[in-house]
Amino acid sequence: MPNTLLISSDQLQTLIDGLRTQGYETMGPRLERGTIVYGPITSGSDLPAGFRDEQEGGHYRLVPSDPSGLEAESFFRYVVGPYSWKRLLFPPRQRLWRARRSDGGFALEPAETRPHPYAFIGVRACELAALAVQDRVFSQGDFADSGYRSQREQTFLIAVNCTRAGGTCFCASMHTGPRARGGFDLCLTELLDESGHRFLVEVGSEPGRKLMEQVSYRRARPDEIEQGRQAVEDAVGSMGRQMRSDAGDILRRNQEHPRWVDVANRCLSCANCTMVCPTCFCSTVEDVTSLDGAESERRRQWDSCFNLEFSYVHGGPVRREAAARYRQWITHKLTYWHEQFGTSGCTGCGRCITWCPVGIDITAEVAAIRDSERAVLEGEV
Repeated sequence: MPNTLLISSDQLQTLIDGLRTQGYETMGPRLERGTIVYGPITSGSDLPAGFRDEQEGGHYRLVPSDPSGLEAESFFRYVVGPYSWKRLLFPPRQRLWRARRSDGGFALEPAETRPHPYAFIGVRACELAALAVQDRVFSQGDFADSGYRSQREQTFLIAVNCTRAGGTCFCASMHTGPRARGGFDLCLTELLDESGHRFLVEVGSEPGRKLMEQVSYRRARPDEIEQGRQAVEDAVGSMGRQMRSDAGDILRRNQEHPRWVDVANRCLSCANCTMVCPTCFCSTVEDVTSLDGAESERRRQWDSCFNLEFSYVHGGPVRREAAARYRQWITHKLTYWHEQFGTSGCTGCGRCITWCPVGIDITAEVAAIRDSERAVLEGEV
C-alpha cells in the first residue's frame, strides 16, 4: 500500500462504518451548545460541517462559513473546543469501588475495568502530543494505571492535520503541530477546491492499513501531496501565538518575579485552564457514604493545583496565594515537566487562553517576564 492515499469525502462514512463493524464506538467532534465537543458519531453528517471557530483570550465563538464558498462543505475547518480526548481515557469522575452492607457484613464491588473500544475521529496533532504525555503518566513506569492502559490499547486514532490555526494556537512553536508526525492509525488532510472534496490519508499502523482495505482509494499524485503540505504550512503561518523556546529557563530563573503577583490580581483561581488542558492529570479521591450507612463508595475525580485545598497538608495549604498557585502550574508545565517526563507539559493547543474568563495568556506571561529581565540587564530599569 502506498504511503499517501487519496479518498473522496464520502469514503469518510465508509471508514466510520468499518470501525463500527469492528466493534468500536466512534467518537468525534460534535456541535453542542455553541461549542465543539467530543461525543458519539455514526455518520459524517454528525460532524459540524461548515463551521469555523473564532478564538482569542477569554473568547470563543463558532460561526457558520460563507454558504456560497467552498469552506461551507469542510468537515474540519474548526480547531479545538473545551473538550479534550483525555476525558474518555481518564474520566472526570470515576468510581474506584463500592461497598454494600448485607447481613454478613460488607460486599465489595470493584470498579468496572473492562475497556470500551473507542475510535477517536478528528484528533489534532497537539492532541496526539497530549495523549503521549498522558500515556507517560498513566501507562509507563512502575505505577501504571491498569484501567487507563487497557482502555488506551483498545483505542483507534484517526488524526486530522490542521489546515487552519485558531487565534490562540501556538503548537508550531511547541513542535507539536499542526502536522501530525506519528501516534495515529490513520491521518487525514482535508482538501477542498474546484476539483472536489477529498482527503489525503497517511497510514500509521497495521490496524489502519487493514481498515483502508475496506475503502476505495487511489495513490495521491505529487501535486495533491504538495497541496496538502501547503495547506498545513498555511496553518503554521496563521498561528495566533508563539511560545519562547527558552520558556523553561526563563521561569526557572524568576521564581520570585513580581509578575506572579500581577497575574494573581487578574486570576480568578477558577481552574478553567486545568480543566480544559489536555495534559493535566491531577486528581483527588473522596469517600461518600449513604445517610443510612448501607452503602459507601470511593471516587476519583479531577482536581486542580489552582484549588486552595490541593496543596493542603497538616496545618494548612502550602500554596495559599493565587500567585504561588499560578507559578506552580506554569513552571510545572514548561520547566519541571521536562525533568519528569522528558517533554513539555504544554502542547500549544491554546485552550487555557481561550477558556480563561479574564484572558490570561501563558505565552504573554513568559514574554513579559523575559522582557522585564532583559530591561534590567540592559539597565533600562
